Amino acid sequence: MAAYMRGVILERNAFLYGNGGVIMESIRHLRGLRRKPVQVLYPETETGKVVKTTPQPGKASVKTDRTETKVMEHVKESGFVRAKGNERSDIRHAPGAAVKEQIDGLHFERAAPGDKRLARLVSVANSRTFREHQGKILLEGRRLICDALDAGASPQIVFFSMVDRLRELPLDKLKKATLVKVKFEDIKIWSDVVAPQGVIAIFSRPDASRLNFTKRDHSVALSLICDNIRDPGNLGTMLRCAVAAGCYNVLLTKGCVDVWQPKVLRAAMGAHFRLPIYPNLEWDDIENNLPKHVTVHVADNSCGGDRSREAEVKVSHETPKATEYGWISTRPNQSNTRYEEYDSDSDDERLSLPRVDAKLYHESWAQNPTALVIGGETHGLSLEAVQLAEKTAGHRLFIPVAPDVDSLNSAMAASILLFEGRKQLLKLMQTSGRKLKSTMERHFS
Repeated sequence: MAAYMRGVILERNAFLYGNGGVIMESIRHLRGLRRKPVQVLYPETETGKVVKTTPQPGKASVKTDRTETKVMEHVKESGFVRAKGNERSDIRHAPGAAVKEQIDGLHFERAAPGDKRLARLVSVANSRTFREHQGKILLEGRRLICDALDAGASPQIVFFSMVDRLRELPLDKLKKATLVKVKFEDIKIWSDVVAPQGVIAIFSRPDASRLNFTKRDHSVALSLICDNIRDPGNLGTMLRCAVAAGCYNVLLTKGCVDVWQPKVLRAAMGAHFRLPIYPNLEWDDIENNLPKHVTVHVADNSCGGDRSREAEVKVSHETPKATEYGWISTRPNQSNTRYEEYDSDSDDERLSLPRVDAKLYHESWAQNPTALVIGGETHGLSLEAVQLAEKTAGHRLFIPVAPDVDSLNSAMAASILLFEGRKQLLKLMQTSGRKLKSTMERHFS
C-alpha cells in the first residue's frame, strides 16, 4: 500500500512476527522527486499499530487481544518501534536550532547551519568602516586572544572548533562572552591564514587609555611616530620593533593603514596589547601626546646609496639645500597630497622650508625624551613632521647604505633607529641615574 502526501511517498510494508497471524506495520519515508524541500508529515496512525488483515483461505490466523499485547511489548523492548513522544521530540530538534552545552562551568552553543554570526567575521576582517562604526575587531589565534584578554580587552563572541581549543584560553575571562562551537571547515573558510588554529574571537575595539599594559619595566623615554604608513606589513613590523626596543608609546597620523587590520595584527605579534597605540591623530594631537621637552627626529629616507652624501654629513652639518627636500610634502596632510621636487634657484622657496640639520644615525642624538618619525616609502614624510623636528631642534637621521641601493625598507630603518636610540638612552640613564625615565613617566602620567 502506498500513499503520496505533499511530495513524500509513504510505503507500508507488512511483516509476520513468529508463527502467528499478527502482522506489524512498518513505514518507510521516501522523498519525492520535487526539487522544493518538503516537510515530512506523519499520518495520524503512528508506527507500531497492529493491523488486522483478512485471513487467506487455507492459512490459519490467530488474532487475539492477548497475542497483540505480547507482540507489542516484545517489539517495543527490541527497539523496532519508537514511542510517540520520541518522534515528536525529534521533530522539535529540527535543523537550525542551536544546542547549548557546558564546559568547565561555561555555557556554549553549537552553531546551526547558516548561522549569520559567522558571516560577521568577513565584515569585521575586511571592512575598516565596519570596524570603526561598529566598534569591533577580529582576533585569530590563541596567543593573540590571550594577549588581548590579559590587557583587559572585552570579548564579545568566541568561535572555536574543538573544546580543547577553548580550554587553552583563560576561561575565567570569557564569562561575559558568547561561546559558539563551529566546524573547522567553517573557520577555515573565513580565516585569513594558511594554517588556522581553530579559534577566532570578536572583541570590542580597545581604547589604549583603558588597557592594562604590564611588564613595562624595560621601557625608555622613546616614542615612535608613524607618518602616512600605508603598508600593513610594514606598520605591524614597526609596532613589533617598538615593543622590542622599549618604546613608551606609538602615535599614528591620519593616512596610516588601520592599525586593527588583520595583516597588521599578525605582523605586530601582540604589540597592540603591550604598549599604548594612538591612531588617526592630527599633528596638533601628536604634540599633545608628547612630553613638553621632547626632541623630535625624522628618518631621512631620501639619501639612498649615494656615498658622497655620507661624506657630506661627516664633514659638515650645515643646513641642506632645498633640492634635498624632495621627500617632503609641500602641503598639509590631505587625502590628495602631491609630492614634488624643488628648484634650488628660488630663495623664497628655500626660506619657506624647514631648516633641519642632518646627522648620522650612530652619532649622539637621543640625549633627552625623544620621538622618532618614520615616513611611508611611497610619499615620505609630511611637511608637518619636518616642521616639528625644526621646532624641537631635532635632526634628520641618515643611515648610510652600500652603493646601488635605493633605500631601506621603512620598517628596517625604524628598527635600526629605534634600537640605536634605546642604546643611547640606556647609556644616558646609567650615567645620570634613572632621572630621565622618571621624568618621562611624570609627563605621560
